[in-house]
Amino acid sequence: MKITVVTNGKSSKFGVDNVGTIPATLAAYIAITTIQPDLVINAGTAGGFQRKNASIGDVFIGTKFKNHDRRIPIPGFDKYGIGDYDGINVNKLAKDLGFKIGTVTTSNSLDHNADDDRIMLENDASVKDMEAAAIAWVAEETKTPFFALKVVTDIVDGDRPTQEEFLENLGAAAKSLQIALPKLVNYIKGKSLSQL
Repeated sequence: MKITVVTNGKSSKFGVDNVGTIPATLAAYIAITTIQPDLVINAGTAGGFQRKNASIGDVFIGTKFKNHDRRIPIPGFDKYGIGDYDGINVNKLAKDLGFKIGTVTTSNSLDHNADDDRIMLENDASVKDMEAAAIAWVAEETKTPFFALKVVTDIVDGDRPTQEEFLENLGAAAKSLQIALPKLVNYIKGKSLSQL
């Protein structure tokens, strides 16, 4: 098994990590068309929801992907804006590793407004991130198997400001991700996609 790690890199202009759907789309497209992988896994952090029993550090496997900030109120484009991308079925993997499973909803903003909240609820979101739906779109367009591994940094439907909770818990979430990702890699090693 060969593993290639791809990141969005850093902004040469601002000196911070590139985040959001534009860098994720570009990185995913270049990686998929160049490397032609058998499987793409988007690993990272996300906000979780109390209504989905999420706690800081919980690991979620995303197998359905939607957007919550692409509001295009024109028939046909309204559904296109939200999107609806399926990852591969990895229910056995999630169960065997003790990970939660659900829908990842994506936007280009760390925070959220009332419209986002309504759409996230309609999407039945389990976690909220800034990349997965964009990568899912590239995976669907290129017919590349895909799913996401997300660790909770903040509680979206909680009572704390997102940026405060995110910054406070990023270290703990990173530790959880450092434990979950090798477990995931060891689990999939030697298995076909149908065995996941």
